[in-house]
Amino acid sequence: MGDFAYPPVNFETHPDRYVHWDMEVEGAIATLTMHIKEDHPMWEGLYELKLNSYDLAVDIELHDAVNRLRFEHPEVRTVILTGAYDKIFCAGANIRFLGNAPHAFKVNFCKYTNETRCGFEDALNESGIVFLAALNGTASGGGYELALACEQIYLIDDGNAAVALPEVPLLGVLPGTGGLTRLTDKRKIRRDMSDVFCTKAEGFRVRDALKYNFIDGSFPRSKWIDGVAAKAAEIAAEQEKDFGHRTGPGVALPALTKTITETGWAYTTVDVSIDGRVANLMLTGPTSAPERSANTWSLRAFREFEDALLNLRINHLEVGLINLRTSGDADAVLAHEAFILEGAQTDWFLAEIKHFQHQCLRRLDNMAKSTFVMIEEGHCFVGTLFEIALSADRIYMFMDDDGENTIQLSAANAGLFQMASGNSRLQARFPGDPDAPGVALAIEGPIDAEAADELGLVTVALDDIDWDDEVRIAIEERISLSPDALTGMEQNLRFGGTENAETKIFGRLTAWQNWIFQRPNAVGERGALTLYGHPERPVFDFRRT
Repeated sequence: MGDFAYPPVNFETHPDRYVHWDMEVEGAIATLTMHIKEDHPMWEGLYELKLNSYDLAVDIELHDAVNRLRFEHPEVRTVILTGAYDKIFCAGANIRFLGNAPHAFKVNFCKYTNETRCGFEDALNESGIVFLAALNGTASGGGYELALACEQIYLIDDGNAAVALPEVPLLGVLPGTGGLTRLTDKRKIRRDMSDVFCTKAEGFRVRDALKYNFIDGSFPRSKWIDGVAAKAAEIAAEQEKDFGHRTGPGVALPALTKTITETGWAYTTVDVSIDGRVANLMLTGPTSAPERSANTWSLRAFREFEDALLNLRINHLEVGLINLRTSGDADAVLAHEAFILEGAQTDWFLAEIKHFQHQCLRRLDNMAKSTFVMIEEGHCFVGTLFEIALSADRIYMFMDDDGENTIQLSAANAGLFQMASGNSRLQARFPGDPDAPGVALAIEGPIDAEAADELGLVTVALDDIDWDDEVRIAIEERISLSPDALTGMEQNLRFGGTENAETKIFGRLTAWQNWIFQRPNAVGERGALTLYGHPERPVFDFRRT
């Protein structure tokens, strides 16, 4: 096994093109069945997806399915997540796939799957959709982590089925998609029993899994289908009490329009240009009035922005810095924002647009690349789009002579788009000055560069004499630094302050994976991940560090 040059990954799909998932919707209950075609891996000829194991293509379909359930099926209250094969739910991420993937791809793959699983929990918190894991057989590794992202877990009682996290004893790595954190922080399982579970390769069968809260219930094979269906109906009826307003026809998500250019690619509102290790991303503001449709700027722009981020993350590993810019009418951005935020209080579809923007901004927080924002003349970094700026590692603002280059805050910056920590980006910006966000939000109307600098809303404001040289030097300096050190530094700084399960997953786990996935004990010639499936036993360097 070893790194190879993989073809570009496409993050767009549609239920008509799903290979590995079956999606059925019957009234308030949807069923997502993991139906992996082992002879259809993302990278042909390198591995087979045996035992319902998955690669990135499987998770791309799952992410698409979750989004479509939220936008296209507002009637759904419960999603049953199950498997298509007898005696196996899912064996987790395919080891051969991981073994062939470059190091950075492995870490970014885990990050994407983490974001997809957090999407389950977001769907519950924001849209009242309960995911129910119906484990029709053994759920191992990432398969059990997929179940842990669900609100309830039921395991078939057939004498053999088990749940397990065997990464430590079998592979010399950690569960990669939040398993450790969700055991203790979400399911509140004792530390000592979590320790036993995570070092016991075969995991726990029904009796012990139930005893120690690794699952919520079980049904024998003879009552499995009826038992799961009854539980799903019970949950759906309960959710109807609070989310019965999610009714009416769904709104289909159209395919994105993407054009390849000489230096990168472009959509209708987002343009990406690659210059060596720097990606320049321009987001254009709205040119038409807001409307209740899938093509309204507030949804289309953020769908394009998300796709651009994912492509930069996976297909352009050499890019170390993203320069983020905007162009357009600031008043038009605020008008679209008001339409969404006001309508979201009573209209489920507009609420889903808001939730999608929220998840997209969190994906930006999670980028393993430096992010600089350039606030230049003609920009539209106001309100919701200023959240993009607040997510960045640095903000550079051009200070013109007449003070017309301005920013503007809105209700969108007051905590409607929380970070993983639960804090607003303004709160996260001022950990030592809790009054600063309120001072900035109290200012009505535009804020010029000098005032923005004094308020701490930008990193630095530069006039026309210094702008070109200071920005150039900052960019050249950034891309000259060690990418490993920058990733560790950025993850620590971005996820400071309040800790919870999600910040631990994206802050700590990402750092651990960056280290463990490069250690000889895991990926060396005789490492556990390298030798998985071979008769030889791994050879460990037993010095603890």
